[in-house]
Amino acid sequence: MANKDRVRYICGECGYESAKWMGKCPQCDSWNTMTEFAEVKVKGNAPTGTAVSQKLSKVVPLPQKRISAGMSELDRVLGGGLIRGMVVLLGGDPGIGKSTLLLQAADTLAADGVVLYVSGEESASQIKMRADRLGMQNDIDVLCETDLDQIIDEATNTRCSVLIVDSIQTILSEESAGAPASVSQVRAATARLTRYAKETGVIVLIVGHVTKDGNIAGPRVLEHIVDTVLYFEGDRHEGLRLLRAVKNRFGSTNEVGVFEMGDGGMREVADPSRLFLSGEIAPGCCVTCAMEGTRPILAEVQSLLTDNAFGNPRRTSAGVDTGRLSLLLAVLEKKAHLRLSTKDVYLNVVGGLKLDERSTDLAVALCVASAMMDLPLPPRTAALGEVGLTGEVRALSRIETRLNECVRLGYDTVLLPKTAKAPKIAGLKLVPVATIGEAIAYCYEKKPVV
Repeated sequence: MANKDRVRYICGECGYESAKWMGKCPQCDSWNTMTEFAEVKVKGNAPTGTAVSQKLSKVVPLPQKRISAGMSELDRVLGGGLIRGMVVLLGGDPGIGKSTLLLQAADTLAADGVVLYVSGEESASQIKMRADRLGMQNDIDVLCETDLDQIIDEATNTRCSVLIVDSIQTILSEESAGAPASVSQVRAATARLTRYAKETGVIVLIVGHVTKDGNIAGPRVLEHIVDTVLYFEGDRHEGLRLLRAVKNRFGSTNEVGVFEMGDGGMREVADPSRLFLSGEIAPGCCVTCAMEGTRPILAEVQSLLTDNAFGNPRRTSAGVDTGRLSLLLAVLEKKAHLRLSTKDVYLNVVGGLKLDERSTDLAVALCVASAMMDLPLPPRTAALGEVGLTGEVRALSRIETRLNECVRLGYDTVLLPKTAKAPKIAGLKLVPVATIGEAIAYCYEKKPVV
């Protein structure tokens, strides 16, 4: 009886594998994403001989010298720069500026070595037009090819130090069955490029498409193969761009890089705090300081309350988790006696910044209270602290760094937890509060919370 290839079904969203087809993926609950994948024997690439282990003490590590990508914001997110043999996966929405960012980085990297830019989506003339618009000073090698074997051969022949692949969904590998952009092809191509980087020390930068949910298209194992995963975020109709690291084997994953898209490409934003402040003194506005890695960023939270006539109030949030907003609204209703059950609540963080820190709770609660009372907060006032279910305001980390950033941008009053050990800073008034009720009472002395 002839041997048949083993058939599996793999979810194109999360990489879940099953022996049979299912309409709904049991892991990510996506519908009609299970695709057939037949395991085939790889021709001409079967390993020969026997693998031999070696003593760890005998291993000679690659030089860990950091190589600057030419942009301090990109170097910050990478952990200080690139490292030989590093594989970076960059994901983002179409038109967000992924190719532009990498082409600008290639211009700097080409000054010290050969950079091979592989494009499976654009022609060489299109890349040339973009390079002219960006004003590139150094020359790079361009290859418009989708066959992975030819890409590896060309990278070997040119002895490149940096290999850029745009994008991984267009690459075809003979080591796997299926069409380009299929689960098996994306995984096989990424694994082969990673193996090439580790064997030669070449830096490999890969562009990846994202799904409708904002995740990198392909199986989740794709992110486990590479060393660093970066996400380029922002509204493509606006100029602001945020670069985040969700995985980094050579640095922190808490850093964020801020860029602004212009006619000449990506421009670094050295002082992002000023970018996220509108400067308005109006009801429903409050300023807080969030930590993005080692960088303090001042952010403005705005809220709008409207009457609800249907008995089912809406809670809409942009930049703050909706579940966290609902929790804070419940605390304000119970502990601060603000009747919010009949109000639709809309919350927004200026500039598209996402606040994941609990230390921004107090600012969110105060901006809702301000909108409810239709009275602005005292001018040049910021709020820091986590709010608990009992209404208490809890301490936060890196308080001195946050306070110095508030002073630098002209804020002279900061509400903070009573338990926080804050240093005295010239020109700054500290208002320690134990509960959310005390914070509201301080801001509105004529309307104390009972």
